[in-house]
Amino acid sequence: MTESNPPLPRAKFQCRGVNVHYATTHAIKDNDIDIYDKSVTSFIGPSGCGKSTFLRCLNRMNDTIEICRVTGDIRLDDVDIYGSDIDPVQLRARVGMVFQKPNPFPKSIFDNVAYGPRIHGLAENRADLDAMVESSLRSAGLWDEVKDRLSSSGTGLSGGQQQRLCIARAIATQPEVLLMDEPCSALDPIATEIVEELISSLGETYCVVIVTHSMQQANRISERTAFFHLGELVEYETTHNIFNTPKDDRTIGYVSGRFG
Repeated sequence: MTESNPPLPRAKFQCRGVNVHYATTHAIKDNDIDIYDKSVTSFIGPSGCGKSTFLRCLNRMNDTIEICRVTGDIRLDDVDIYGSDIDPVQLRARVGMVFQKPNPFPKSIFDNVAYGPRIHGLAENRADLDAMVESSLRSAGLWDEVKDRLSSSGTGLSGGQQQRLCIARAIATQPEVLLMDEPCSALDPIATEIVEELISSLGETYCVVIVTHSMQQANRISERTAFFHLGELVEYETTHNIFNTPKDDRTIGYVSGRFG
């Protein structure tokens, strides 16, 4: 990462006073953050610090947890995503998500990627669908490896290929944001390097937010990094500044390895 602070792109997400409760547990505590378009933002912090919980606020995945309650203001392009007129299904088409472990559907490679465009009615005909599948697989760096076996099962791919297939599936709905919850934690070092290069390139087109347990990974691929601790957003800065000139003693302790 460069040492100077680059000019900020526009804020894609504006989050103010965000709190999350799981029953009586206060998991996220009054956090404010702006997340910027066409860049990669990393969430780091010790296990249980709230980084994945906060990530799931951004596409309302916490709605699926009965005991979870989210309060505060989260805006995507200045629109309140928790507004009564917002359809969470449509929101998740705009804000795609890739999970920790690759989870391809038990379908063909083609049908895995075509699933989103089909259910959201994005393709008018088979030619459109074919083009969307190819474009998504190319964007995920997978097309050349699978173009001759699109009818084969997605579960037959290697772990790294499965994760790239899940990324292709996420971007097939033409989202504006990609959320990634520790997308490399189940991968070997070679597959991790490939996926990291992919994430960096996707950051040129999408607003990418990644939760990672690896500080080295955050340092390699993100422009900005947010450090969470005990549900609090402690510090949010350029990645260079977080790792080289952190201001808060808790950040200093974490990035220096004294805890976490």
